[in-house]
Amino acid sequence: MPKSSTSWGKVAGWYNRLLEEGQDTYQEKIIKPNLLRLLNPGPRQEILDLGCGQGYFARAVAQTGAKVLGVDLAGELIRLAKAQAGGNENYLVLSAEKLSGLAGKRFDKAVCVLALQNIKNLSAAVGELARVLKPAGRAVLVLNHPAFRVPTASAWGFDPQAQVQYRRVEKYLSEITQTVDMTQGVKDPKKKKFTVSFHRPLQAYFKAFYKHGLAVARLEEWVSHKTSDRGPRKAAEDLARREIPLFLALEVEKLKN
Repeated sequence: MPKSSTSWGKVAGWYNRLLEEGQDTYQEKIIKPNLLRLLNPGPRQEILDLGCGQGYFARAVAQTGAKVLGVDLAGELIRLAKAQAGGNENYLVLSAEKLSGLAGKRFDKAVCVLALQNIKNLSAAVGELARVLKPAGRAVLVLNHPAFRVPTASAWGFDPQAQVQYRRVEKYLSEITQTVDMTQGVKDPKKKKFTVSFHRPLQAYFKAFYKHGLAVARLEEWVSHKTSDRGPRKAAEDLARREIPLFLALEVEKLKN
C-alpha cells in the first residue's frame, strides 16, 4: 500500500499550475461562476474558505469586496495562496476537522469546494463549520457528484447497438476510502505521490448536516461545458455530458440558536 494522506501538499505545484494556467478547466468555466452566483458575497462580509488550497476561489470571492479567510491542511498550498493573495484575504494552516483558534459564530458565509470528499472525519468538519458560522449563516459546498462518480466503482460505458453512452455505477451506498495516484504516467515509484479520497452517499452528508444544525436550502447539479471532437460517438458523448452531472452543489444554512 503506497504511503498517502488527505493533504494535497505533495502535489501543490501541479495543482497550482492546473488552476492558475488552465483556461478551460472545470474550476474556471463551471465552478467559479456558479459558486459566486450561489454565494452572492457582499462587501464587508466575513467568509470562510474551508480547504482553500492555493486560494483560487478565495481570491475570486475576495474580489467582490468580501473579507476572506482561507484554511487548508497543506502548508505548501497555503504558502502559494499567501504568495498570490490579492490583499483582501488571509490564510492559515488549519485542519477542517479542528478549526483551532477560530471564534464561534464569526463568519457570515462559507465555501468548501471539492474538499469535503477529501476529509476523513466528515462529522467533525461539518460540526466545526456549523460552529464558526453565525446564526442563519450560509455555506456553499461543492462535491464531485457522489451518485455518479464513485472511485473504483463507476465508469463510462458505451452501447454500440443503441448508440448510447452511459454511466455505470457498481456501488453507491457503501462508503469507500480510495488511495488516488496524483502522478499517473510517472513510472519511478520514488516520484509517485498519492492522496486519499472518501466516497460517501448523499445520506451521509445530510445526516451530518442534521446532526450539527445545518439545513439544506438549495441543491444544484452542474454538467460539463465541454464537447467532443468530430467522431461516430460525438452525439452520444455530448448528450451524456448534458444529462449526467459532474458536480453537486449544496447550499446549507445554520439554524438560529
